[in-house]
Amino acid sequence: MAKESLELIAQRKKEIIDACEFLYRTKGFREVTIKEISTETSFSRPSIYNYFETKEEIFLALLTREYDRWTDKLIKLSHFDSLWNRDTFAQALAHTLDDQETMLKIQTMNLYEIEENSREERLMEYKCAFYRAMTAIDNCLTAYRPDMGERSKLDFRYAFFPFLYGIYAYAHPTQKQLSVMEQVGIPSAQMTVYELAYHCIRQLLPES
Repeated sequence: MAKESLELIAQRKKEIIDACEFLYRTKGFREVTIKEISTETSFSRPSIYNYFETKEEIFLALLTREYDRWTDKLIKLSHFDSLWNRDTFAQALAHTLDDQETMLKIQTMNLYEIEENSREERLMEYKCAFYRAMTAIDNCLTAYRPDMGERSKLDFRYAFFPFLYGIYAYAHPTQKQLSVMEQVGIPSAQMTVYELAYHCIRQLLPES
């Protein structure tokens, strides 16, 4: 019974998180409410509070899930048997961010507020997922260059992860932003997440 109960809780949490993700595709963070989420699930609004205390905790669970999904891709990359050069490895690592728009959007646009309004135990779950991704990146770098030292890996992480916190905004400027940039003469790169990530990674990598 205990196992069935845990499985049922996980299933219900997944339904809530899925509903949040669905709404976030077309609505802003502030527009997505517990009430809106409840309309996309089989639960009443009060029932959702049995699993998450705030809307921010639902978003944090979604971000945690997205980081786990990205980490799975990184683990596969680290086990890929290939003789990498800088270009091919940068391409492969950048491609792990394909279909990770939700992860990038949340951490670019809303992460500070989400962390501030989530319980420490929920934040701990996210930070553990984040740490697993960092470890997976280290393993990918080892696959690229087995002789890469810990200092070089650390330098890569300190540059790459902060870059990820801003990449979504660069890849998805609003029409208002583009209009103002044009008026003041700021060129727009108009690059995809993959293209931005590739150029960043390539610059950060030592030659193979």
